Amino acid sequence: MPVYSYRYRSNGGPGCSGCLFVLLLVMLATGGLPFVFQFLGFLVSFFLVGLLFLVVAFYAFGYYVRRQIAAYERSQTEVHQRFVTLLIHILVHVARTDGTVSRAETRIITDFFRQHLGYDQQRIYWVKEVIKQAMDSSAPLDDLLHEFKNTFAYEPRLILLELVLRIAATKPEPPPAELELARRIANYLDISYYDQQVLFARFRARTAGAGGPAAAAVDEARYYAVLGLEPGADFAAVKQAYRKLSMQYHPDKVAHLGDEFKKVAEEKMKEINEAYQYLKKKYGQ
Repeated sequence: MPVYSYRYRSNGGPGCSGCLFVLLLVMLATGGLPFVFQFLGFLVSFFLVGLLFLVVAFYAFGYYVRRQIAAYERSQTEVHQRFVTLLIHILVHVARTDGTVSRAETRIITDFFRQHLGYDQQRIYWVKEVIKQAMDSSAPLDDLLHEFKNTFAYEPRLILLELVLRIAATKPEPPPAELELARRIANYLDISYYDQQVLFARFRARTAGAGGPAAAAVDEARYYAVLGLEPGADFAAVKQAYRKLSMQYHPDKVAHLGDEFKKVAEEKMKEINEAYQYLKKKYGQ
């Protein structure tokens, strides 16, 4: 069966330029040469006014965006701004592991802030501006990590690695180079081996998905992964892991970074509590 495809077929008419030529001839015949010049002057004036309107609209929108960015920056603490700025610069470095930062990768970062952190349009303008600055920056990743490590305590470092892995998890097949860089970031920030295992196990659980006849087994393995444990760990290990993670991800420990990152910690606590309650019930505790 042939596949239908549309092809443009000319009807042999004069086209737009021909119509304009015919119109000018009619105007010349009815109104004379001055009338034709008057009409052409009107067309040129209309084009110039339209072009001027587009230029003014472009600069007005740019001014509006700059006002929105400045207003948002004034409303935030210096600690919050520095955290997000360093975070975005590090995320851009992660995206650049293949040599370039594609438009799709910058969209992933922007969508992450919009969907996962609940940023409104005003804050998204600011995020896009920081992404642009990060793409133009030549600051080495080690310098950014050094500043981050010296500026923020252990819990914000966990949040950073969590967000780096969340970005990677949004891709259908996260590039191995990005995961290796995430591991290097974790080591540079002195994140403990146990906490790395927890975060990377949670990342693998996110990308593995569920469904099918083994869905229940996958969910149970995910609950162990959330606590950084191998499936089948005894309840004493479950309880110890739960207590440690509950202290690390307590929302009050990252409240100074901003409400959105406090929300991330709250989501982690919800996930940790869900895993603990499931395994607690499994062990009859």
